Parts: sequence; C-alpha cells; structure tokens
Amino acid sequence: MTLNRLLLRAASASKIGSRSAFTAAKPDHTNPNWLRVGLAFGTSAFLWGLLFKQHSTDVHEYKVRNGLE
Repeated sequence: MTLNRLLLRAASASKIGSRSAFTAAKPDHTNPNWLRVGLAFGTSAFLWGLLFKQHSTDVHEYKVRNGLE
C-alpha cells in the first residue's frame, strides 16, 4: 500500500470513528454562564493591574538608575 493511500484511509477512518467534543452542544447566547463571564473579566482586570504596577516599578527603577529622581 502506498503512503498516499494509507494516509487517505487513516484520515477517512478518523472522521467516521470520532466525534468532536467541542461541537456536542451549541452555546445558549440568551443565558450566558455568569461565573465564566465574571472570571474572564476579573482575570483581565487583575492582569491589567499587574501590568500597571510593573510599569510603575520599572519607571521608578529607571529614574533611580539614571539619577532623575
């Protein structure tokens, strides 16, 4: 059996014998999962806070190293 034929047979068998877990149920957009929404926004706010804190620390360190403060 040639490699091309073997790959074609494996690809067709994997499509027939498996089902994607990600398309098992369609999301309900009228009733969002508020826990996940809250976690997403909370994580985003937390990461932005860390970014601003790190930026302030870096600016302060830059000013001290260059004698600007």
